[in-house]
Amino acid sequence: MSISTLRVTLNNGKTMPLFGLGTWQSKPEEVKTAVRTALDAGYRLIDTAYNYLNEDAIGEVLEETFKVGKLKREELFICTKLANIYTRPSDVAHSMSESLRKLKLSYVDLYLIHAPMVLRVPDDPNNVFPIKDGRLDAEDRVDFEGVWKEMEKLVDQGKTKSIGISNLNAAQLERIRKVARIMPVTNQVECHAYFPQTKLEEYMKKYNMPLMAYSPIGSPGRASAAFVTDKSDVPVLLNDPVIVKLATKYNKTPAQVLLRNSLQRNIIVIPKSVTPSRIQQNGNVFDFKLSPEDMAAIAGIDKGIRMFKTEAMAALYDYPFNSPV
Repeated sequence: MSISTLRVTLNNGKTMPLFGLGTWQSKPEEVKTAVRTALDAGYRLIDTAYNYLNEDAIGEVLEETFKVGKLKREELFICTKLANIYTRPSDVAHSMSESLRKLKLSYVDLYLIHAPMVLRVPDDPNNVFPIKDGRLDAEDRVDFEGVWKEMEKLVDQGKTKSIGISNLNAAQLERIRKVARIMPVTNQVECHAYFPQTKLEEYMKKYNMPLMAYSPIGSPGRASAAFVTDKSDVPVLLNDPVIVKLATKYNKTPAQVLLRNSLQRNIIVIPKSVTPSRIQQNGNVFDFKLSPEDMAAIAGIDKGIRMFKTEAMAALYDYPFNSPV
């Protein structure tokens, strides 16, 4: 197995790479270098979102990659997400059209509801987190059922191969499942050794839905992000003694140990980096395997620490993180 060939079969029969590049917080010029480096290193999954404001830059790299014949479109798996300002039935099609235009694609492989919140549409469509009176300018609640029916239409129209969710809890997923004609294939959530999401993982297994993990190494760069709490008092996962000891044992970096741990749990990982050497290093996790004892040791450092509480959302009706699953 390699970074290019390791895939998971989704509940709709399609396959998806287990390892990809995350692009949250990646600025346009940085993300161009990151995506070029990742593709050259064998990455075939690129994860982005309308909210990241870097789809244009990624689209430029994809266009040049196809134009020079380095890769064919069908060899890549592109995931993007519905904008929070467009998470209402009437705006789903527009959000997708904008993402496809920016990415210079006729379809994406996976389209996700980014979060269980709907923000009012601002004058500037790049103002993805509009603020009013010091708070997110949000509507009362999300019409999950209506939004999902519009997501299904995107599959029917060939604009996405698969659809899924992100940052939703089990109860919210159940609301979608009750009306779904096309089932969600994954839930992209925070997942790492300090917050391994084992209960949600077990719940989703019933529906053959693999977890898709953002921040699989603990998001060391999260402190600069808007809406993130617990910046200073959360321990640094990469410095955990258990992880450091295992890195020494396997002659790997702590990040590589953490990524390998997730892969052996059959969890899709999308580590974010804009540093070429680190992108290459992160992908070098297919020449070793953690023993069952070492997997158990990592399971033992679960602290139940959610690093992305996103407390700016906490007053919203559909805030998802008060539920344990």
